[in-house]
Amino acid sequence: MRADWNTYFMNIARAAATRSTCARKHVGAVIVRDKSILSTGYNGSIPGMPHCTEIGCDIENGHCIATVHAEANAIIQAAKHGMCIDGADIYVTASPCWNCFKLIANSGIKRIYYGEFYGDEKSLKVAKQCGIELISMEK
Repeated sequence: MRADWNTYFMNIARAAATRSTCARKHVGAVIVRDKSILSTGYNGSIPGMPHCTEIGCDIENGHCIATVHAEANAIIQAAKHGMCIDGADIYVTASPCWNCFKLIANSGIKRIYYGEFYGDEKSLKVAKQCGIELISMEK
């Protein structure tokens, strides 16, 4: 059976998540426009820094702060390679935290597809005010 486009891109986000170096949660992201992949990302350490899988997580307020989140890494990779992501969609294996949501909103991404809700109600409320669609692909 042939996957629809949303399933296809979410499956790629899940594949990106397998590259994660944070033992607490593996998250992947794919930025897409016109059915073409512009950028991918996964949560991991700053280049050159040790990974959580090597030295453990640095936890503050219940979150690992050692890693750069998947959404941020996808946006950063697009910027590094000169890709315009204004008006694009992002597929993320987990709904974005508040900080990642702000990055996504400011980048011009218009739709966020997520695989599981990760507990940030503020993003849901603000998304409506900003005209950003948050679309659950939870099974």
